[in-house]
Amino acid sequence: MKLTKCAIALGSNLGDSLATLKSAIVTLNNTPEIAVKSHSSWYQTAPVGPPQPDYINACAILEVALQPEQLLAKLLEIERKFNRIRREKWGPRTLDLDLLLYDNLILETPTLTLPHPRMTERAFVLVPLAEIAPDWVHPVTKSAIAQLLQTADSSGVQKLPL
Repeated sequence: MKLTKCAIALGSNLGDSLATLKSAIVTLNNTPEIAVKSHSSWYQTAPVGPPQPDYINACAILEVALQPEQLLAKLLEIERKFNRIRREKWGPRTLDLDLLLYDNLILETPTLTLPHPRMTERAFVLVPLAEIAPDWVHPVTKSAIAQLLQTADSSGVQKLPL
């Protein structure tokens, strides 16, 4: 099977979030049929949703030999390994892995929408994604990620020191 370039978002705001995210990158890279090609810096971001701690977010570029639904299943499996429990929509979490882009595919199924339906509204996704894939063209808006970031309010997104 040919390799497909994908973009994912990573987030955490429970426990040692930075350690969790670093471990998630290693876990992804050690997962058969997934190779992590790059990942962004780590960003502290204000939460969306109910009151909760700030998040640490990042994005990663993957090359995968999986179909979109198979990749989604692997991401959900990795979330479970890191004790992700889904209690409330947009609630706090140990690990969140969102499939943002699967090459230039536009897809809508009962369990997966590509590109991610809210990614263009979220600075906590666009800031780290623009760092590693500024020229990737969003298949629906036809705008590059760097262009989408220009219209987002990124005031709640701060790069963590190395």
